[in-house]
Amino acid sequence: MILNREEILNLIKEKNLITNYINLDFQLTPNGFDLTVEKIFAFKEKGALDFSNKERVLPVGKEILPKCRSCTQLRDSNTLSADGESFELAEDSEFVEPKSRTIGWWILKKGSYKVLTNEIINLPYNLVALAFSRTSLLRMGCFTQHGVWDAGFQGKSEFILVVENPYGIKIKQNARLAQLIFIKIKETKQGYKGLYQGKI
Repeated sequence: MILNREEILNLIKEKNLITNYINLDFQLTPNGFDLTVEKIFAFKEKGALDFSNKERVLPVGKEILPKCRSCTQLRDSNTLSADGESFELAEDSEFVEPKSRTIGWWILKKGSYKVLTNEIINLPYNLVALAFSRTSLLRMGCFTQHGVWDAGFQGKSEFILVVENPYGIKIKQNARLAQLIFIKIKETKQGYKGLYQGKI
C-alpha cells in the first residue's frame, strides 16, 4: 500500500519520517514527498563494484558550487525563494531555514551528476521508499535515477541526475527534483545496515 499525503504528514509529525525539509506545504504531494537539492557533484574518476563490496570503490566527486551572479537574498525567516518563486509561509507552516541565506543557481551541461538532498529520511521497519523524477524535470530533457530506500534506512539521500538536454539546465538551490513515495510492508526484523546508514 502506498501512503497518501495525510499518512505521510502524520508520520513526519509523530515519528520524524522526514526532517530537514524546506516547506511541507510545497513538498508534500497527494501520495509522496518532493526531495530538494542541497549539493551537486561532478564525477572525477571511475568506480569499482564487486559481489561482496570488499573491493568496492566509490568515485570521488567534485562539488559544483552554485553561481550567485543573480542570487536571491532571503529577507526573513518567513520568506523563501525556491524554484525561482518567492512565497509567504502560512503561520502554522513548518519551516527549516536553509544553511545559506543566499540562493544561487547551478548551470549544468549535458552529463551525469550526483545530487545530495537537504532532507533526512528516517524509515521505520515497515516502510520502504522509491523515488521518481518530477515531471517538470522530464519535460526539460533531464531525469533522475534512484536506488531503493530500504526499511530502517536513516540519513540523507544521494541520487543521479542525468542532463540529456543538449543545451543543459539551470537548477536553483533547494529546487525540488524527485518525488519519494512510501510503501507499507510487513515489518522486517532486520533493517538497512549498509555503508550509507546515518550519513548526513
